[in-house]
Amino acid sequence: MEQTEKKEARKKSGKKGGWKGHLWAVLLTLLAFAVYDYVELPAYNIQSGETWFTVCGVLALFGVLELIFHSGLRLETTSEPSRMLFGSSQGGFTIKHTGPKRSLGKYCVFGAIVIAAVGLLCSFASSTVFHAKSYAAIAGEIESRDFIADTPASETISDIALMDSGSAQIIGARALGSLNELVSQFEINLQYTQINLNGRPMKVSPLEYADFFRWWNNRSSGIPGYIAVDPVKNTSEYVKLKEPMRYAESAYFDKDLRRHLRFSYRTAIFGNSYFEIGEDGTPYYVTAVLKKDVFLFGGTDVKGAVILNACTGETQYYDVADIPSWVDIVYDGDMLAQRYDWYGELSGGYFNSLFAKKDCKHVTDDYGYKMFDDDVWVFTGVTSVASDQSNIGFVLMNSRTAEIRYYPIPGAEEYSVMRSAEGEVQNLGYTASFPSVINVENQPTYIMVLKDKGSLVKRYALIHVERYNIVVTAETQREVMAKYKNALLENGMISGVSTPAENPDAVTVTVKDIKYLVQDGNSFAYLITSRDEIYKVDCAAFETVVLVSPGDRVRLSAVEEENGINTVLTLEIP
Repeated sequence: MEQTEKKEARKKSGKKGGWKGHLWAVLLTLLAFAVYDYVELPAYNIQSGETWFTVCGVLALFGVLELIFHSGLRLETTSEPSRMLFGSSQGGFTIKHTGPKRSLGKYCVFGAIVIAAVGLLCSFASSTVFHAKSYAAIAGEIESRDFIADTPASETISDIALMDSGSAQIIGARALGSLNELVSQFEINLQYTQINLNGRPMKVSPLEYADFFRWWNNRSSGIPGYIAVDPVKNTSEYVKLKEPMRYAESAYFDKDLRRHLRFSYRTAIFGNSYFEIGEDGTPYYVTAVLKKDVFLFGGTDVKGAVILNACTGETQYYDVADIPSWVDIVYDGDMLAQRYDWYGELSGGYFNSLFAKKDCKHVTDDYGYKMFDDDVWVFTGVTSVASDQSNIGFVLMNSRTAEIRYYPIPGAEEYSVMRSAEGEVQNLGYTASFPSVINVENQPTYIMVLKDKGSLVKRYALIHVERYNIVVTAETQREVMAKYKNALLENGMISGVSTPAENPDAVTVTVKDIKYLVQDGNSFAYLITSRDEIYKVDCAAFETVVLVSPGDRVRLSAVEEENGINTVLTLEIP
């Protein structure tokens, strides 16, 4: 009888006071959700892991709060020291258990666990274990092509973005450092975007607010411009905009780039955002919208892109087939490399990629950029999974359309040729950038820059892809091209005259004076002729120059540099 009365009392208590616990649990859960949603900006899409995490988190939080508010525990005053939880000699508080009230808590917590388990199961079911062929098919049709037929011969180095982000950051900082009124309020975004600007390769990066207080002080005037770095000429400039940018990664609240995008597209799964310049000079952010092509969570691909005007905040979504041609980066290098790796490793099935590895191949660990057909293409080598010392070919992958072109040219792997180029200047301690490939006299040729410890470009290097013992370095682009053509002739790779196109005939000159100079540890002789022409001779390449005295006649060929000094390519002492 007594137990029945207690049960009835608990039921009445639950009915009487339970609604307050429900209300508090709902209010606190909604508050936590609102804060999380505003700060983390999750995408609400069944293919997004953020959605599943949010649902599980909300259910679990609400369930725990329900259990707490309906646990039947409450604080009561007491004057009995033995029962005090805390207090003083005059009195204190104790916890009293009145019996648990009815609650949805355990059901919500259980639901969160079930949803999390289903999500993990779907993630596993979306893996390459079950869908190897589907992953391999994401790259689409990959055509083997002829590199020489596709690539015009290079007489000059004008379309190769050899500068890496580290060098761009150093050179770009010079342009901002000279502007005292800007350097105290803004900083340069370290992520430079490789774009094709009016037919020229260019690295661009917006200025960013240095911190919250700088944003607050400049929020009405916005960001005035961006930094443009020429990766061919190794120069930079600050470009002032006609209208300032008001939306940026470093802005706050509604002017924050990602928050503005998210509140305009709640269901979109966003990729990285890249800063680009339109044909009319307007700054934009291009953000890929992603989708999953394999089951629920697998095979990330691009559905389209959102283009945001950084000045006005206007946005426009385009399906991937309709993205404007001036846009350069939709598929970033990492995504393109992943697409090819899925194709190269999984075309024969998942277990073949683990054990037999028949015909398995993948791209090398890094990539560079090349501009042609008015687009930016990602370049990287392809190597067999059984070997990491040589390439079986290389690929060019379009950053706007994801088109992949494969060129079956066997040769040295990129890191091998980088070490080879560094070996040519090992006494100077220069490091090589990741190379690209160009066509020189119908010969596929690696090209790279050599940088000092400050990441500044000091030399250029050309190395034959297939016969990578042919290595040439020089201080200027014209000089390295001329020397390389002579090296090709000497090694029987081409036929013809060994002198460069810029100065096709060797000449005989009379030496009036000789000056010696050491630059970066290298010795050079400067021959001043009777006509006051200056010829620069690398003493390491032409040791016999030490035998030349004023009044002697020498026969030489050279290429004229922009500063008017002629760099000697061949030297004969009669």
